[in-house]
Amino acid sequence: MARDAAALMRRWFEEVWNQGRELTIDEMFPRNSIMWGVSRPDASSRGPEEFRAFFQAMRQTFTGMHIDLEDVVQQDDMAYARFKVTATHSGDGFGRAATGKTITLVGMCCLKAADGVIVEGWNVWDQIGLARELGLLGAPALQMFP
Repeated sequence: MARDAAALMRRWFEEVWNQGRELTIDEMFPRNSIMWGVSRPDASSRGPEEFRAFFQAMRQTFTGMHIDLEDVVQQDDMAYARFKVTATHSGDGFGRAATGKTITLVGMCCLKAADGVIVEGWNVWDQIGLARELGLLGAPALQMFP
């Protein structure tokens, strides 16, 4: 199934994130799988239950979420992509009451596939940009990250 890593990545982002299909999490991300960088770059989610908590928090905080995958590349059992997220901050979350702002974020992801499922994933996304867009950065941080 290594030849399907890029297709698996496309399906994951389309069904889980763009369509909000939680059942796909159970189908594609088994208990022994690990996902890095969903909440913090050094933090992991193990198995569908832990990942689902992050997923639900994001979907409750941001509506109309859409993730566009760009430049999906595959090598052996790994797929890599850049992505762009657009969503509306319509729920209380991330330390801030809903702002109604439409946010745009960018990031990169990588996944390792085996037997048609995700066994490990890595995500790096613009968390400083999110904090800036939500008005969570103080003056010193805004000077560093205008």
